[in-house]
Amino acid sequence: MNNRRGNLPVARKGLLPASILATSILATSILMGALSPALAQAGGELPPPAVGVITLQARAVPVVSELPGRVAATRVSEVRARVSGILQERVFEQGTLVHEGDVLYRIDPRLFHARVASAEAVLQKARAGQLHARQQLERQKTLREREATSGVQYDAAAVVLAQADADVALAQAALDEARINLGYTEVKAPITGIIGGALVTEGALVTADGTQNLALIQQIDPVYADFTQSSSQLLALKRAVDEGKLESPAPGQARVELVFDDGRVYAEPGKLLFSSAGVDATTGQVTLRAEFPNPKGDLLPGLYVRVRAEQAVRQDAIVIPQRAVIRTPDGKAQVYLVADDATAQVRDVELGLAVGNKWIVERGLTHGERVIVDGVQKAQPGSKVVPEAAVDAASAATDGKVQ
Repeated sequence: MNNRRGNLPVARKGLLPASILATSILATSILMGALSPALAQAGGELPPPAVGVITLQARAVPVVSELPGRVAATRVSEVRARVSGILQERVFEQGTLVHEGDVLYRIDPRLFHARVASAEAVLQKARAGQLHARQQLERQKTLREREATSGVQYDAAAVVLAQADADVALAQAALDEARINLGYTEVKAPITGIIGGALVTEGALVTADGTQNLALIQQIDPVYADFTQSSSQLLALKRAVDEGKLESPAPGQARVELVFDDGRVYAEPGKLLFSSAGVDATTGQVTLRAEFPNPKGDLLPGLYVRVRAEQAVRQDAIVIPQRAVIRTPDGKAQVYLVADDATAQVRDVELGLAVGNKWIVERGLTHGERVIVDGVQKAQPGSKVVPEAAVDAASAATDGKVQ
């Protein structure tokens, strides 16, 4: 009985390792059986990776620069008094649209009415003197025909009439001036635009020869966008045009767009007006100006924007998406091409200007070659790939036919 008890633990110790070993052998057999058909079909190698490619096509590409700028009003008018007096009334609503000729302020007109009445009286007196002088000249003319007076008296009467005519003209001018000054008691808007806040209040004394503004009017439809570009970039563009590498857009055909801080593009396109004739000595920048319609008043003077200006056109350009470019440790740009035998080949390229999310290729690629743009990380020099249509439809539309 002691031997039977002593043999029992030994039997139990041998049972557990045998079960685990049998289970492991069974699982390994099942796994090898499942993998053997795939390994046999592939010949022991992984299938070539699928990559997205495009076929390059030479085309005309606009050279667009995105530059910082600010919105400015096309016309700015400082409203000032043209006669001196006490400001009696403010008519306009601050911050609203006013039209040319609208009354903005009224100056106390009583003094100017009195001046008009005085000028009218002086004119009436001058006309009475003119009538008397004309009658005297006619009388002297009749007497001279009858030889009842001397030529000296006739000449004197003619001089008196000429002086009377001059007095009438002078009085008429004074009356016109008085009426003009009376009209200036109504301060009117010189242009159509948005008027700011009132800079004076009722009861204030305004003077015609002062420098105080009563209000400021800004015309903001259309508006200007003044933006700057470094003189070196502008000269490089002009040099490329002179060398025939780029072409200048036709007058009035250059497209200009506004981009807000949040990346939104302003709906209304603009037109490029001019570039300044000088370079800022402190910044080395050249100022350019574009004009944009602003019917809704979304663009306010002083607003910071970025301006996308089409400054030239590159004919027969090769353009590739930026995601197709890889960099070597020393910063050299490379791309992968798909050869005729469906192998990936690496190629050094020289990149030029950036156009949106694409590069203009200066050297290294030609029309008709296939460039890998999707799955670049899967390609290895000389390895087989499966070329498929690039996923990016925008690249297909702009960079050439996708194969």
